[in-house]
Amino acid sequence: MTAAALNAFERAGVIAVLRAPSAELAVRSVAALISGGITAVEITYTTPGAGSVIRQVQDRYGSDVLVGAGTVRSAAQAQDAVAAGAQFLVSPGTRPDLAEALVATKVPTMLGVLSPSELMAAVDAGATAIKLFPASLGGPSLLRALRGPFPDVAIIPTGGVRPDNIADWFDAGALAVGAGSELCAPDAMSQGRWDEIEQRAATFSAALRTVRHRS
Repeated sequence: MTAAALNAFERAGVIAVLRAPSAELAVRSVAALISGGITAVEITYTTPGAGSVIRQVQDRYGSDVLVGAGTVRSAAQAQDAVAAGAQFLVSPGTRPDLAEALVATKVPTMLGVLSPSELMAAVDAGATAIKLFPASLGGPSLLRALRGPFPDVAIIPTGGVRPDNIADWFDAGALAVGAGSELCAPDAMSQGRWDEIEQRAATFSAALRTVRHRS
């Protein structure tokens, strides 16, 4: 399971972290992101009706899109997400009881960390991958520093990732990257600026292709 999940994250390259003001706007935003070339979406549980959104995305796009649940802060949310069809679970931090609940679902799990000690705790808890969050606080240099003692750990930085610095994150050792408001801005969702969201997604997708072509 772990290898397949990591391959899926790596293939996607960019995971859109979606914090939408409503379930309806979340579904519309996902459509715009996919039109722009994004193939992985993390529906956060700060989004009203997150489970419903996950189910709708699964029903509409099937295996064409990797859809998971983010900002999972309770065992109940994890269970709701799994029942809705989430293909991965993401918590912004690493709390032992919550980590145990997420890993127990057998669904690929990302646990949030910002320090070496937190990273070690997340690995010990059974995390499939590590979410470096908020990655903007340390930038690519923090990721590069963590890769030194932890070269075998899959790390996905989220926060502060932009098209103009995406290469820096991959150069520092990211398996994939997560992008939230830089990719899908709250005001763009609330105002229905779908063309803008699609264009941002296309810009991220183009930047990712450039990185991959270079390497």
